[in-house]
Amino acid sequence: MVCLGDSFTEGMTDELRPDGHHIGWSDRVALGLARADLPHLPAPLEYANLAVRGKLLDQVVAEQVPVALALRPDLITFHAGPNDVLRPGVDRPALMGRYEAAVERLVGTGARVVLFTSLTRAGGSGRLADRLEERFLAFNRAIRVIAARLGCTLVDDEAVAALSDRRFWAVDRLHLNALGHARVAANVLAHLGVTDAAVLGGPVGWWEEPLAPPDPVTRREALATDAEWMRTHLVPWIGRRVRGVSSGDGMDPKDPVLRTIVP
Repeated sequence: MVCLGDSFTEGMTDELRPDGHHIGWSDRVALGLARADLPHLPAPLEYANLAVRGKLLDQVVAEQVPVALALRPDLITFHAGPNDVLRPGVDRPALMGRYEAAVERLVGTGARVVLFTSLTRAGGSGRLADRLEERFLAFNRAIRVIAARLGCTLVDDEAVAALSDRRFWAVDRLHLNALGHARVAANVLAHLGVTDAAVLGGPVGWWEEPLAPPDPVTRREALATDAEWMRTHLVPWIGRRVRGVSSGDGMDPKDPVLRTIVP
């Protein structure tokens, strides 16, 4: 199993492993597959995660795809493009053409390829949230077409309405927290044929169940939270875009070589 992509697949902002890297849904899936011991997957399970936060589609293709192909995986997960979609002026048809070409290379290896839709809104409101939702809805429509055309397994996170609850997200409003990663992992495992509740963390479909309604928040509290988010996360993000730098610059993948997963 080899995982390619950006911060979503790297695992931000899940709990940390002993080595300081985030666990993420992909680590959880690797362990779940090793525990499930499915007959259609080779055993023991070997796992590599080449994803690095902040990477654009072309960077994932140039830096990660050749490494993945050299590892000769039986199972590949691919999540790339959302960082491009976040940028103003993105040429979406051209982006999706390059996305499909990359997926074709992966499918051509004979490996099973898993694709993902993106969550379109994490409990946000306002014009910015509306514009981003429109972009990601179009992005997801294109991914569904590509997955069907190329015979990929599609994990449709957009369809899991419960994941739009901000309680599954970190304070940066860009990355899932541990609760969110656990739900994504269970969804991926189910798409790969796992039905054991002990491995999934609950009965099949539990990841779609909503949480109890949250405690009410006053408008003043909401505005204060938004202001803190803008100061702590949005302004630094804009600053990096202006300077042409990424949070992942200079970072190496957390698992660049295959390692055996022991249940």
